[in-house]
Amino acid sequence: MNTRQLPSPTAAVLFDLDGTLVDTAEDFVQVLNVQRARYGLDALPPLKIRNTVSDGARALTALAFGGQEGEPKFEQQRQELLDLYLLEVGTHARLFQGMPETLVALEESGIPWGIVTNKPRVYTERLLQRLALSENCKVLVCPDDVQQAKPNPEGLLLAASSLGVAPSTCVYVGDHVRDIEAGKAAGMRTVAAKFGYIDSPDIVQTWQADFVIEQASALTACLQIR
Repeated sequence: MNTRQLPSPTAAVLFDLDGTLVDTAEDFVQVLNVQRARYGLDALPPLKIRNTVSDGARALTALAFGGQEGEPKFEQQRQELLDLYLLEVGTHARLFQGMPETLVALEESGIPWGIVTNKPRVYTERLLQRLALSENCKVLVCPDDVQQAKPNPEGLLLAASSLGVAPSTCVYVGDHVRDIEAGKAAGMRTVAAKFGYIDSPDIVQTWQADFVIEQASALTACLQIR
């Protein structure tokens, strides 16, 4: 449903990373087109890359070079992409517009925030360090920390446990259907970030999140904080 406000109280807010908390698309635009140039290929349109970022390195590799997962050339190109990204991570990334103020509002309200992402820890930690987010992020769960990544709820449940709060008092914000599925499976309230990396924005309504926000600044209103 798309309610005007989510029920109170909220004990913690958890975010997906790429496409929700941080706009990392430009890092991938730069990296993927540098990699394509090495193969003598023309640059891809930034929007096409942007809309694929939330689907991960395998999807980006398929976008750039075709092929199928498991093929030697595909795996080589995927690893090349990851190696290039490790050097570039955070160079062009920024918090989404309105997100700095949203995080400050959460902190001033005494509501801890954290991140549950399918992005491996080596890239996530470097990104958070470069954006000076490490200190205020109260919990970070990466696929390295769980047996099953999203849409499995394991990471979200681990985050809630680490914060010492009940899952039902947490809100999870994401820009992909797997985020909403994971949040619902964990018993959390869910917010779909329509400003994220979504190829067809109209599809967001089919995810049946508890709330849909058009911009990051709208989160404080639906959480009833100022």
